[in-house]
Amino acid sequence: MNKSKQLVYLAQSDTTVGLLSSDKIKLNKIKNRPPNKPCIECLCSVHTKNIRVPKEHKNLVRRSHKTTFVLQNGYSFRIVKNSLHADFLEKFGNIYSTSANETNKHFDFNFAYNVSDVIVEDERSLFEAYPSQILKIGKNKIKKIR
Repeated sequence: MNKSKQLVYLAQSDTTVGLLSSDKIKLNKIKNRPPNKPCIECLCSVHTKNIRVPKEHKNLVRRSHKTTFVLQNGYSFRIVKNSLHADFLEKFGNIYSTSANETNKHFDFNFAYNVSDVIVEDERSLFEAYPSQILKIGKNKIKKIR
């Protein structure tokens, strides 16, 4: 595996400050979570990956803003559009993301700084804000998780 793919980036996402990496196992280790726990995958476009969303919900996903979707198979993703974070993501195509805090705690810059390899800061700086809403998509139903 390429060393640059294993880097952990601290960056302001489209929602809140986050840790991003192509290595989801490394992100889970940093957060003291089980290694197989799913992570949100941030995508620049619906077309970046072949995601099978039920037909009834495709328009919702396509038009979403600051929303994370969890499919029936447990795969979770968020499409980031029209933001500085989207410009950052274009360099990767897709990348795993988690909030830059210890599990069940608020953002602590010292923690985030110590666990990240690269700090990406733009004119927004780094700040804790509201996370994305999370919707679980079933074949016919949508359930709001957060």
